[in-house]
Amino acid sequence: MRALVTGGAGFIGSSIATALVDRGHDVRIIDSLVTGFRESVPAGAEFVEGDIRDEAAIVRASRGVEVVFHQAAVRSVPRSIDDPFASNDCNVTGTLRVLEAARSAGAGRLVYASSSSVYGDPSEPLRREDQRAEPVSPYGVSKLAGEMYCRVWSAVHGLSTVSLRYFNVFGPRQRPESKYAAVFPAFVSALLDGRAPEVHWDGEQSRDFAFIDDVVSANLRAMEIGPLDEGGVFNIGGGRPKTVNEVLRSVSAAVGRWIDPVHTPKRRGDVRATMADISRGRRILGWEPRADWDDAVRATVAWFTGARR
Repeated sequence: MRALVTGGAGFIGSSIATALVDRGHDVRIIDSLVTGFRESVPAGAEFVEGDIRDEAAIVRASRGVEVVFHQAAVRSVPRSIDDPFASNDCNVTGTLRVLEAARSAGAGRLVYASSSSVYGDPSEPLRREDQRAEPVSPYGVSKLAGEMYCRVWSAVHGLSTVSLRYFNVFGPRQRPESKYAAVFPAFVSALLDGRAPEVHWDGEQSRDFAFIDDVVSANLRAMEIGPLDEGGVFNIGGGRPKTVNEVLRSVSAAVGRWIDPVHTPKRRGDVRATMADISRGRRILGWEPRADWDDAVRATVAWFTGARR
């Protein structure tokens, strides 16, 4: 299979690309390297440095591909609030460019990286795909717009699309450099440096965390599965919500160091609790999260420790 991975030098994209190469697929990656890292591109993959919003670049990268894994995005709810135009430009306009390039190239399927942020903050923490999406951040809006464009390209142009709503992905390769770093790399980095980790709000907000290996396996199943309800949407979570305070305790145990956290105010766009109903993915994709929580945390900390040596 000839595959294109957009954002393939980033955390999730490079993990998918590596799995594809390991399985013998021909892999091409396009990444602007604004947040991605050249060293994350797996050996054996063709690399194109370019921006998905550049029509010529994405058309060139899409030539001859059979499946597209669209992972490139401006991520983070707080970042989208600080700069909604950048979020919209990459996540909406960029997704349109990728969809049209995939259609023109004759790709058989596009797997789109969506987000649990599309749900917003409903009163019940359990998120189901048939719930009304009511995002409360520009990031959530941009991801929902991408889903809708996927549905339209399926209905109008016949491009088979699958949207995977990721829930708080963590694991090796996730970087802590940005001020918008996700909770795992932020905690690990602080503890390894001997700094007090920063906990927003009271830390009792809960999230459904998905380990990177399970996210990769979901993408592979979305590639391999036969005919689907086109524009199909699936929650990809771990099925085990944890509070931020619980995450900090788990990370501290794996690092072997506890430092009392510094509490900061609730961030704009934060929601109180999320939990993924993953029954649809089980039933239709035949996908199941396999990672053990403690093993996944230890693997994440071990990667960070090794990367800093």
